[in-house]
Amino acid sequence: MKPQPITTDALLAAYTSGYFPMAESRDNAELYWFNPARRGILPLDTFNIPRSFRKFLRKHPFTMRTDSAFEATIRACADSKRKSNETWINEPIIELYCQLHQMGHAHSVESWRDGALVGGLYGVSLGGAFFGESMFSLEPEASKVALVTLVDILNEAGYTLLDTQFVNDHLKQFGVREILKRSYMTKLDKALKVSPNPSSFFSTVSVRKGFASESSASFTCLPDNVSRA
Repeated sequence: MKPQPITTDALLAAYTSGYFPMAESRDNAELYWFNPARRGILPLDTFNIPRSFRKFLRKHPFTMRTDSAFEATIRACADSKRKSNETWINEPIIELYCQLHQMGHAHSVESWRDGALVGGLYGVSLGGAFFGESMFSLEPEASKVALVTLVDILNEAGYTLLDTQFVNDHLKQFGVREILKRSYMTKLDKALKVSPNPSSFFSTVSVRKGFASESSASFTCLPDNVSRA
């Protein structure tokens, strides 16, 4: 029997229960649910920016934007992973997360240079929890700058949990921690109950910090000047 497509409602419910979907490959349409025994998180209150990277940030190397090219960002993440034969982002995932973006539950943080998208990340936002999904870089440090920008937004909006799913070397310099599933679920439960709802402030904070305009604070899945992959 052909598996039934995952709906956005089912996807959001899965996140609140600690699950997230992945595909075996870009060309495999089937999705699988994951709920790791150990989970990666980046503590927002102790987020570490290495001294050498602070110097890089002072140069303002990129123009930072939020939600101006969500679909282009997720497709770039898929393409960058595909080159290393590691991608788990297939077309059903791209379609699902673009729908979440239209609903206001998924956001992208983007690094631009000379009018070109050169790095970024995307993730899911629910209550006081942000679930980081993937990132990419076409220029050195572009995804790292996007991560620092994301944390800046999350802290000001009042988020309490940044879920990275797994731990990797890229994130270790920023203070990523690995915790047991039980501890993760406790943090997730508390984050989902934060009031007022931090997710409702993501776009407002982005506008205030100059990462988005009032007109672009609503969803934009694929801008006219970015062609489909």
